[in-house]
Amino acid sequence: MKYPSRRAFLQSCMSLMASGIGAGFASLFTGCRQNGDSTSLVDSFAHEDRNQSPAEGTAKIAPDFEPPYLALHRSGELKKRGDALWRIMENCRLCPRECGTNRLKGNEGFCHASSQLEISSFHPHFGEERPLVGNGGSGTVFLTNCPLRCVFCINWEINHAGIGSDRSIRDMAEMMLRLQKMGCHNINVVTPTHYSPHIVLAVDKAARKGLRLPIVYNTCGWEHPEILKTLDGIVDIYLPDFKYSDGKMAKKYSSGAETYPEMTQASLLEMHRQVGVAKPAGDGLIYRGLMIRHLVMPNRVSGTKEVIAWIAENLPGDTYVNIMSQYRPMHKAFDYPRISRRLTPEEYEEAVGWAKEAGLTNLDIQG
Repeated sequence: MKYPSRRAFLQSCMSLMASGIGAGFASLFTGCRQNGDSTSLVDSFAHEDRNQSPAEGTAKIAPDFEPPYLALHRSGELKKRGDALWRIMENCRLCPRECGTNRLKGNEGFCHASSQLEISSFHPHFGEERPLVGNGGSGTVFLTNCPLRCVFCINWEINHAGIGSDRSIRDMAEMMLRLQKMGCHNINVVTPTHYSPHIVLAVDKAARKGLRLPIVYNTCGWEHPEILKTLDGIVDIYLPDFKYSDGKMAKKYSSGAETYPEMTQASLLEMHRQVGVAKPAGDGLIYRGLMIRHLVMPNRVSGTKEVIAWIAENLPGDTYVNIMSQYRPMHKAFDYPRISRRLTPEEYEEAVGWAKEAGLTNLDIQG
């Protein structure tokens, strides 16, 4: 069964809303306040579930799996780490840009985020990697804004235009619990870097109420290894991009992020140190490990051969690598001739050939 992409899913929601058929559907999945109503969707969930334990969810979890963050929660370490990350926003260096903005005073960093949490939507998502989706879907929480800001961003309405709603940490915790109740197999925080303090504090609150799903850190890959160390034992599955092998390409297409290759390489090594190789459990789902995504771009802009070579030389040969073929020009990509067209089948086949030649054995290949 072929599942829709994230963008296609959101577009289908928009179509239902426009037709009037999906009004209730839309209110369920966006989680947004509407018509000035001060009562959030998660508040209504809390009311609905007042007499029911959040731990009574329908999510199917391997019986021997307990996320390490539960031990950190019980010891108080989880909140301690969240508070430490929160203080970093006073002179923000949560991402490699280290813009130094005092986000705690309401100022926006390069990512366009202040300390106010903004969330675009949350819902079970069926377009992610199969070992994350299972039958119940991946419980995605789409966070607004982004520190990388690629010119070809497929979710530019969220990451660049900032479409989303102000939310509290309590709201986010309730979303996580609701996704667990809906039968999702994990909590998948999308574009998390600039909101890592909020995520950790939300997990702490949700753990107190019965959350026990693995946490997926769905990132562009451009992370601070030192910040990642704070997430050790909190994140179960790292799902990073490895977009470029050449800093010049990153600088041109990702808003001056020239340090992307070396920072991402260091981050991947730290992620692997924490969670190791991603391998499916007996139920076919992945509960822990590193899952790398690489988007093949036209005209070899992403440096796929070099990306593959680095993975093969520095990580185990059975590291999970998703070689992605779905690039298409979006946002400002048409202003850049080399990336203003879709990928050709020949370009994708070339990338797959490089991966196989490099000896990588755990490939997710579109076909």
